[in-house]
Amino acid sequence: MQDTERAGERELTYRVVAMPADTNAYGDIFGGWLMSQVDIAGSILAIREAEGRVATVAVKEFRFLAPVAVGDLISCYAEIRRVGQTSITVHVIAEACRQLEANCVKTVADATLVYVALGDDGRPRPLNDTA
Repeated sequence: MQDTERAGERELTYRVVAMPADTNAYGDIFGGWLMSQVDIAGSILAIREAEGRVATVAVKEFRFLAPVAVGDLISCYAEIRRVGQTSITVHVIAEACRQLEANCVKTVADATLVYVALGDDGRPRPLNDTA
């Protein structure tokens, strides 16, 4: 299987509300919480592409573009950018809907993550091998 570049349509893969438990002592949503949500969103496409287990092996880029507030509805949109021998590169955009503001959607982060397909032994496996 050859490496292939892809520019597909972005797809809503994950949606979650930022809760008070996701904040630091100052009441701000932790950046690590948002990173975790983005990773979950990207992994959904990677798992589907790999037809099985994957692991995150790299975060090539992660940009925090705006703060996330308690009560924001976070929607993560993902698209596969590249498929290699064992790896899948996914781009994710996270948007916040400010629940108290009508029609207000703000991009809060974007990231590029790399996942590797894993076999039953936990080692990388070729993507065309669904074992």
